[in-house]
Amino acid sequence: MTALMTVLGILIFVFGLLVSIAWHELGHLSTAKLFGIRVPQYMVGFGPTIWSRKKGETEYGIKAIPMGGYIRMIGMFPPGEDGRVTARSTSPFRSMIEDARSAAYEELQAGDDTRLFYTRRPWKRVIVMFAGPFMNLVLALAIFFGVWMSFGINQTTTQVATVSPCVIQQSEKREVCKDGDPVAPAKAAGLRAGDRIVAFNGHKVTDWAALQKRIRDTIGPATVTVVRDGQQQTLPVKLIENKVARTDGHGGYVKGEFVTAGWLGFSPKTEIAPLSFGQSVDHMGEVADNSVQGLLQLPAKIPALWNAAFSGAEREPDSPMGIVGAARISGEIATLDIPAEQRLVFFLQLVGFFNLSLFLFNMLPLLPLDGGHIAGALWESVRRTVARVFRRPDPGPFDVAKLMPAAYVVAGVFVCFTLLVLVADVVNPIKIT
Repeated sequence: MTALMTVLGILIFVFGLLVSIAWHELGHLSTAKLFGIRVPQYMVGFGPTIWSRKKGETEYGIKAIPMGGYIRMIGMFPPGEDGRVTARSTSPFRSMIEDARSAAYEELQAGDDTRLFYTRRPWKRVIVMFAGPFMNLVLALAIFFGVWMSFGINQTTTQVATVSPCVIQQSEKREVCKDGDPVAPAKAAGLRAGDRIVAFNGHKVTDWAALQKRIRDTIGPATVTVVRDGQQQTLPVKLIENKVARTDGHGGYVKGEFVTAGWLGFSPKTEIAPLSFGQSVDHMGEVADNSVQGLLQLPAKIPALWNAAFSGAEREPDSPMGIVGAARISGEIATLDIPAEQRLVFFLQLVGFFNLSLFLFNMLPLLPLDGGHIAGALWESVRRTVARVFRRPDPGPFDVAKLMPAAYVVAGVFVCFTLLVLVADVVNPIKIT
């Protein structure tokens, strides 16, 4: 039964992956057709075609490897300086440019002169290339807001879960008191598990992040107002200075980093609760910020990923994870002994994070990513605007094909990184359990 549920979980993720890819390419397809660009192909996946059907001038299909997708647009690159697209050169880098240019014209038909991608104004090309990642962003937002506002998220509350019996520095990584350890301020003040803290030093508090900050900013006498058995009462406490984990500003902790701050000595309770629209917007900002930071930190995580893949080192929880790793996580989710509603939420959020990552990754201003084509169109717009302002001749379309050697280098780096992540996901996977 466990094996069956694992396979089911993987299939659910693959389905979500295919929907995300198809949704991405639909953004490119719909805007390209809107601006009159001819699109011969719309494909989900790579490799051999397992199903296709032609409707109008476009062939729609599904390929065997669900690792991406594409639409084929006519005239992605302008012709060369000689006006032809079949010229060849002995220079390997020049050949890359000419091959790319030839591929852009390989399906040119009569009447396509006015339907080429490069002939569209830069702002239209920006829209076509941005539409794909934007569709992923829309899907991610729809999933996240739908889950957060209906089901909710695991939130740290101001209710007391446990009270520390003694003073222990968090950097010591121990839970058992030793002889001579002083009594924790919370225990000495009579704070109990189940108490809900509603005010600190007379200031009303409704969320854990605010309460945590007030506690850490206070050393010495203070008051804590709690609701206990439906009755409100105020307890005098005396906070002490202690070495505690550094916070991330949102109530969470930064792994392995400690600071000296005020300490009361209790652990807060967590619970799943829905967010309002405003809270969802704030939480989305935190998720987006963490995702951007994670993308920027990818190069720094490569050594640890290499050691996890080939040296048997422990795999970091925030290590980069690929499609295989995400599929394994999805299989694990399906086997968890939790309500079906929670498993559905896990599946949805996994797909949501995948779509958010697709958006951020594709917006990098590098060819062959969508962001590279957007950058090329924007640069062309700048060049033409400058020429118009200074009354110079129109420089014409920016030839993105000239950047193809760099694009091949970038693609090579991406392939190597993808293979490294794949190996790590197979031999040393991240496990949610």
